[in-house]
Amino acid sequence: MKKRIIDRYQQSADGSVIIDVAAPRVEDLYENFDKTAPYHKKDLDEDLAFYLTECVREIGRVKFVIRFMFDNYPSDEFRQRVRTSVRKFFIYQRELELAAMNKTLRTALTLLILGMILLGFSLWVNLLFAVGGSPSFLHTVLAEGLTIAAWVSMWEALATFLLNWPQHLLHIRLFRKISEASVQFQHSSEPSSDCAEGAAGEPMI
Repeated sequence: MKKRIIDRYQQSADGSVIIDVAAPRVEDLYENFDKTAPYHKKDLDEDLAFYLTECVREIGRVKFVIRFMFDNYPSDEFRQRVRTSVRKFFIYQRELELAAMNKTLRTALTLLILGMILLGFSLWVNLLFAVGGSPSFLHTVLAEGLTIAAWVSMWEALATFLLNWPQHLLHIRLFRKISEASVQFQHSSEPSSDCAEGAAGEPMI
């Protein structure tokens, strides 16, 4: 299955998968709401960010490069700006995921501690009622309610950790890989080639 997925992509001479992105202009790579911001501070277009993330998720552990193709080949300055903005954008996304992962951990720990406290209180109440004789209906409802609330809280803590933690880890790895990827450029009128630009980002001669 993985081989068939990789076959959908063009590959360079060294076997790296090439993720192609075609756009008329460099400006089309970015969101429109921050037009006045310098390129290294702009947010990438949402569709572009999603496309890159899903491509990297799809190819798995395979080495890859990102190749931008424009109608007008950008100058050295613009090429460097694109590289910098892509790297910084995904570094920022990785930092957001780290913050979200830490929040998930704090939430899970809080729910777990709360559940243990409620469970301890429930056991204490049950013991207190047992010593005091036959508990009333109200006492029984209170004790059972505390027990249920305790287990619900601890289950929620476990579910929060098991469902959210792996997703955060996956996104962190994906964003790190994209931020560290080689970014190449090619004129859209040129035939697709793995030698349009070298791995260092400069046209090969």
